[in-house]
Amino acid sequence: MTTKKIDQQYSTGWIMLLALFTALGPLSIDMYLPAFLQMAHDFNVSPQMVSNSLPAYFLGLALGQLIYGPLSDRIGRKTPLYFGMAVFALASLLCAFATDVWFLIGARLLQALGGCVGVVIARAAIRDRLDVQGSAQAFSSMMIVMGIAPVMAPIFGAWVLYFFDWQAVFILLMLIGIFCLVCVHFFFTETLPVERRLKLSIRQVGLLYQTILKDKSFRLPMLAGCLTGGALFCYISSASAVFMGVFAMDQQHFAYAFAFNAVGIMFLSSINKRISQRVGIKQRLQMGGLIQFTGAVIVLLCAFATSASLWVVMFGLFMAVAGIGFTGPNAMALAMSQQGARAGTASALMGSVQFSSGLLGGLMLNFMPWNALLNMGILMVLFTLLGLTAIFTIARQQ
Repeated sequence: MTTKKIDQQYSTGWIMLLALFTALGPLSIDMYLPAFLQMAHDFNVSPQMVSNSLPAYFLGLALGQLIYGPLSDRIGRKTPLYFGMAVFALASLLCAFATDVWFLIGARLLQALGGCVGVVIARAAIRDRLDVQGSAQAFSSMMIVMGIAPVMAPIFGAWVLYFFDWQAVFILLMLIGIFCLVCVHFFFTETLPVERRLKLSIRQVGLLYQTILKDKSFRLPMLAGCLTGGALFCYISSASAVFMGVFAMDQQHFAYAFAFNAVGIMFLSSINKRISQRVGIKQRLQMGGLIQFTGAVIVLLCAFATSASLWVVMFGLFMAVAGIGFTGPNAMALAMSQQGARAGTASALMGSVQFSSGLLGGLMLNFMPWNALLNMGILMVLFTLLGLTAIFTIARQQ
């Protein structure tokens, strides 16, 4: 299939709309990271306690997607978007009024239960309309656009904190949620016609999840994408402690350092799209896995060094994070390629497992006894090594 034919399957505006919905996740995760120290002071708890709101958010993302996936396969893609965006906006307002860390954690859980609808519907909508090669390009295009979110989110958060208190960050997220709700109403067109919808009971949903998990064409790419993506969540959970704790950065410099690594995802996503006609999808998946693993090893070696160099650590993190520009879209396209009308359920299952990896990584960080840099390096190597194993298993298959 030629590039021209693939490009005709979707418009740039459609991809930007789906990217906006998907970007709620990274915006909600990254925008308040520079505020951890300020929030810890206001709540009279440690920064690590505030950081537990990240695993709570990952839990909400994991649970919510399991609901929205089969629901969207049954009633269509648009109605769940209405509900999820409304819940996200309300929960963001509740976060702004949090009076203690436990209230914040509960509100963040609710915020994730609403915001996760975007990523489920975006994946399913792409699968509704495109074939596997077109999906790979569409996911790459979406990651390029969506990559703006983790780049700009901590910078926006840092600048908001420069003028206002941390509560303003969540007010801004509420306004973004309302804007997304308006976009759903006026610009999103239903992609799953009534005749293709699945009539699913609760029992049938459970059986459908089991059927999808038994499908090797889904299971292995899912594991590859989720495990390599787990390295990103380890980075997100540890970034404040590493940059602001180990390397003593202030809020603004932390935001720029965090954004620099996020730029790598956009860069490699762009390359992935450009070479898609010349390099096979499995080869690109392998390239991404090797880049991520190499970067994670560099970070781990720096953690063992007597005096860790910030620039070497940044280089390793750049590779470990940027490699997702190859692993993410290609693993997603392979996993979704055979799912047909159950794409919403399959998308939800993949997203749930992915954010469960983030939840697991965040919880493990609470119990690891070493310094923040070493803890992050160990977990990133573990996740990328497991992901690379899944990738090479895929490559051996015909």
